Amino acid sequence: MILNFIGLFILLAGFVIGLGAVTVIDLHGFLGRRSKYWTEATTRTHKVTKPLIWIGIFLVIVGEFIFFRNQMFSPSMIYLLIVAIVLILNGFFLSFVVSPYMLERERHHEEGKLLPKSLQNKIMISLLFSDFGWWTSLALVVWNLVSK
Repeated sequence: MILNFIGLFILLAGFVIGLGAVTVIDLHGFLGRRSKYWTEATTRTHKVTKPLIWIGIFLVIVGEFIFFRNQMFSPSMIYLLIVAIVLILNGFFLSFVVSPYMLERERHHEEGKLLPKSLQNKIMISLLFSDFGWWTSLALVVWNLVSK
């Protein structure tokens, strides 16, 4: 009983923190495609949301392993693990390619300059992976909770 409480609490905390941060930065990024104001806001905001997204992913994975410990090899858990891997790879791209690029532009006082179209396209694909992964994972967790 207590292990289920701890696992579910950690899992839900991960979704609150991670999905909340993803929603904020994705909306900023979307608005920043054609706006210098929102591009600058995105550059500033990502410094806060990036670590929150990593914390969220970590908490979701830990919470899933604790809460769903008796269902480790169910189709739902395998899907959640695959999505977690995709989100982690996506996070690597954003953290180690996009973020350093944005920080370098900020150091040169170009944080409001629109991003190159090729990078914008890659970020939009990343945004789609991110949103789809987070939201379908949450939906699958809820489905598992209500179907018990």
